[in-house]
Amino acid sequence: MDSSLRTRFDAGMRTLLIPDPYGHGSAPIGRDEDRREATVSGVVIRYYVSRSVLTVTVVRVVFL
Repeated sequence: MDSSLRTRFDAGMRTLLIPDPYGHGSAPIGRDEDRREATVSGVVIRYYVSRSVLTVTVVRVVFL
């Protein structure tokens, strides 16, 4: 990921996804509401949300 995309991605994560990991166009994967997929700054990510410790863990990043 080049530096300009990384900067936009990091900003998108901070301002959109981290404050509301269940919103902003994210969708559950299967029946598990905590396993999610979203597009942030043009980057498709799959992630898990841990409600008990307020943590978002990105497990897959796809960008072109």
